[in-house]
Amino acid sequence: MKGTAIIIGGGWAGSAAALAAKQGGADRVVILERTDMLLGCGLAGGIMRNNGRQTATEELTAMGAGGLFSITDSVATHKNVNFPGHAHAWLYSTTKIEPAVRNFLEMCGIEIRFRSRVVEFLASGSTICGVTLHDLTESRLEGDVFVDATGSAGSLSNCTRYGNGCAMCVLRCPMFGPRISLTACAGLTDYVGMRLNGEVGSLSGSFELRKNSLSVDIQKALNTRGLAIAPLPKSLINREKLRSKSCQQYALQEYAANVILLDTGDTAKVMTPFLPLEDMRCIAGFENAMIATGSGYANSVRFLSRAPRDNSLKVDTFCNLFCAGEKSGFFVGHTEAIATGSLAGHNAVRTLQGKHAITLPKILACGDIIHAEQEGISSELGLVKRYTFSGGEYFDRMKVKGLYTTRMSEIANRVREADCYRIFANRI
Repeated sequence: MKGTAIIIGGGWAGSAAALAAKQGGADRVVILERTDMLLGCGLAGGIMRNNGRQTATEELTAMGAGGLFSITDSVATHKNVNFPGHAHAWLYSTTKIEPAVRNFLEMCGIEIRFRSRVVEFLASGSTICGVTLHDLTESRLEGDVFVDATGSAGSLSNCTRYGNGCAMCVLRCPMFGPRISLTACAGLTDYVGMRLNGEVGSLSGSFELRKNSLSVDIQKALNTRGLAIAPLPKSLINREKLRSKSCQQYALQEYAANVILLDTGDTAKVMTPFLPLEDMRCIAGFENAMIATGSGYANSVRFLSRAPRDNSLKVDTFCNLFCAGEKSGFFVGHTEAIATGSLAGHNAVRTLQGKHAITLPKILACGDIIHAEQEGISSELGLVKRYTFSGGEYFDRMKVKGLYTTRMSEIANRVREADCYRIFANRI
């Protein structure tokens, strides 16, 4: 199949879109990533398969989009970890994951261009024909189909305006330039997420500590169980900060009353919106704690740029532009990004072939969450709601609808019933 698919953004969603486009038969697939590393927030993530994400993971694997999950599994630090509100989580090494994904995508024949920040679409009527870049090598790149997977977080100025002033160093905003809403530049009106108190966006969920800066006992617990929990002094308990989190699946009282750590390899993921370092060092075992990524003061502000789209993830107005990840909805999590990225990349190639884009049916969790977010966006609290397989309102919906299961045979049968078995693996 002759044709170029251009994927803008190399996070989990962009990586999944590129893989789906290549598997679908696109002759050339190019990822344009504005920084020098892939995965974005995945560089400080580390949690997979918890709660309904296990169901979604196995659905995607049965649909032929399991490649990236195989990579996270291969660098797992712990399997089947239970922590407050969450069951059967797998934790991956945030140190090993990026080079593993990069090598895998390159082996699949996908071009990856780093330090390639896209600043605008080039369009002819309703057709995107190329992009303008702000980089050192090329000012313009033409293509046939496009996926916007640029995310919804910061720049530094947005984090200062709407948050506590931290651009989340893992997103590397100051060095490589800010994320730009390309859909807004193209004249579309993006949806902007809100908080219950009326403020814009949501604060990202956690940060990481250097594991070797913690006490021997805490390190032992992390290495053996993947989990360590330390009670907070009453003076440091702040239950109100749970309301500001993007990740409402962690907005449980245990996360306000304790420091909950998960082992992500060389680092320990802190499951709280923020906790200043000077306060953390007052807790037994954390006297010499050092922050590895993120900030103890706050984190990135997200959900600032959700594109108008349909349930095939095609962006309104344009016939050959799709979106994925947080750009496609108020979704939280890596699995959610991979689900939307896989569908967007697949549909981009269908468009390249002159075929109609597909939607995933509601009998699959991966289809239902996309439909649910689209239905919810126009509701009274549509800009406040967040959607994740792992908790909150959407996980409750999964359970009510009977979508949540960990039985692999049942999931595979459901994918066959939906006529989606291996759909992302087969050349279109």
